[in-house]
Amino acid sequence: MKIRRDPDWGLTIDPETVRLFADKARAIAAEMRDDYVDGGEHEVELDGQAHDSHRHDGLAEEKTEDLTQEELRELLADLNEDEMAELVALVWLGRGDYQRGEWASAVEDARQRHGRKAGGYLLGMPHLAEWLEDGLETLGA
Repeated sequence: MKIRRDPDWGLTIDPETVRLFADKARAIAAEMRDDYVDGGEHEVELDGQAHDSHRHDGLAEEKTEDLTQEELRELLADLNEDEMAELVALVWLGRGDYQRGEWASAVEDARQRHGRKAGGYLLGMPHLAEWLEDGLETLGA
């Protein structure tokens, strides 16, 4: 694992690791369903002849395992403080909150604002994959 270095920034997290996070985040986003329209999501109309014969054991049937999200959560938990701060800073760079020349400031702000709670913060972002990739691109990694 060779880490690319640039005179303007020092990235301690491997760019390939960041790309792995982006791939996992993209897989999580793909699992989300967008099949609702104007508040009528999943409505079923029954005529007078229909009978509801569906039987289930409550919420246990509706629970699905989300291994991709759990895998990403575990990968994030394995990062050290510097790597986590850089990951958050990459997101901020990717979405345009900071410029390339402000990299050190972004990393320090991420470290102070989020610390070890950054994993939950990152998992709540709908465009995490794109912002991570854009952040890497901005840094030239």
